[in-house]
Amino acid sequence: MSQEAIRYELIKQDKQTGARLGIVHTPHGSFETPAFMPVGTQATVKTVAPEEIKEMGAGILLSNTYHLWLRPGNDIIKEAGGLHKFMNWDRAILTDSGGFQVFSLSDMRKITEEGVHFRNHLNGSKMFLSPEKAMEIQNDLGSDIMMAFDECPPFPATFDYMKASVERTSRWAERCLEAHARPQDQGLFGIIQGGEFEELRKQSARDLVSLDFPGYAIGGLSVGEPKPIMNRMLEYTTPLMPADKPRYLMGVGSPDSLIDGSIRGIDMFDCVLPTRIARNGTCMTSEGRVVIKNAKFARDFGPLDPKCGCYTCKNYSRAYIRHLIKADETFGIRLTSIHNLHFLQDLMRNVRQAIREDRLLDFKEEFFEAYGFNKPNAKNF
Repeated sequence: MSQEAIRYELIKQDKQTGARLGIVHTPHGSFETPAFMPVGTQATVKTVAPEEIKEMGAGILLSNTYHLWLRPGNDIIKEAGGLHKFMNWDRAILTDSGGFQVFSLSDMRKITEEGVHFRNHLNGSKMFLSPEKAMEIQNDLGSDIMMAFDECPPFPATFDYMKASVERTSRWAERCLEAHARPQDQGLFGIIQGGEFEELRKQSARDLVSLDFPGYAIGGLSVGEPKPIMNRMLEYTTPLMPADKPRYLMGVGSPDSLIDGSIRGIDMFDCVLPTRIARNGTCMTSEGRVVIKNAKFARDFGPLDPKCGCYTCKNYSRAYIRHLIKADETFGIRLTSIHNLHFLQDLMRNVRQAIREDRLLDFKEEFFEAYGFNKPNAKNF
């Protein structure tokens, strides 16, 4: 298959860790890595405009194949000229395969060799998603980076179950490549599975690397396993991935995990975390986690984060944001969402600069200390 749609350029490696500073080139522009991709599940990042995401410096968004298949339908998006035109976003887009949603949202599901039978989580109707269907939908959406259809097994899972799952995912990956109709302008990434089992991670990586995808993701992490297990699996798996192609860790967005993943050679991350916690009034700041609903902020007229230059922090006080969130005003959610997304874009800019300066471990120590990750019983998200 053609690999011209997606190309990875390695700029520098951090001498302390081997972390990678790079650029991913796509049909809709290039972006520096390590990078965090904001999630626009339904072709929108909740409450935040595409123009605002651009201003934060994001070069790529993620959208969800399963949800867009259900609403408004891939046929409508294709008719609109593709997802970029439909949502007015002219930078890169990655679409996941829909597999994770099929397994996480539907209790009534049956996995077969052909694909997955399940029920629509909106109306209960019977549906079927296969590798071929996942490719058809993503080809219609026109994303720059598509994901192969895989199974994301739960944690924990037995070795035998995981082995059968990994082998089926490898077979599905071959079918995805065969069904992919637009390799010249859409890159297809394979997904390495295997849970917490090194032997199965190795088998999955070997199978998928042999298929020569233009990029690779690590799936099946950040699904409930302790962080030491996630980091151990990353340390084991990333060296098995091609050095000349992007490495994507799926579903990770907490600040500590973004830094830890970058240290272990990951280039791309995504997660709904920044907007999800923003809707509850939880904010990431240079001084740690702030729950803006707390009573102590009722008369705090300073910015949400004095070191942040985002729209929210330049214009509105903690007291005002607390009032909006407590009153269930949508503008409050907009302000906390804008801030959290901006915070993570800033964080990744700082990670990239630390790699340039060969001081990523020092940056991690400084950031963890300021954020409070080094404190006993530190609260994460």
